[in-house]
Amino acid sequence: MEIFDLAARLGQALKADPRLVALEDAKRAYEADPALQKALMEYDVQQAVMQNEAAKPDRDMQLIEQIQHRIDALYREIAASPAFDALNRAQAEVNALMNQVNGAIMTEITGEPPASGCTHNCSTCAGCH
Repeated sequence: MEIFDLAARLGQALKADPRLVALEDAKRAYEADPALQKALMEYDVQQAVMQNEAAKPDRDMQLIEQIQHRIDALYREIAASPAFDALNRAQAEVNALMNQVNGAIMTEITGEPPASGCTHNCSTCAGCH
């Protein structure tokens, strides 16, 4: 079988993995949360205003401080959002899965287990720790 055929099969298997399904669900919930999207949009606008004001030779430090306080408040609001938290947790799960997959592939290529530890694939292991 060709390498790219195997890669396609791996991609299909990964796409069906519950962790990737959960990530897609979390992305949809994140994008569908109107309060979160509003806060994210304002956060971006406030960041741009801050950069513009900071770049001025006669910048208003009081205005910059007020903008920074608003940015900080928006950051806390965004970080406290259940949809944002769910997306971050789902992304971390997918990142861990992809690291395991890459570790297993590299183990097959090099014959050496990954330096980072367990691949959760006992066929790549020299023994449990």
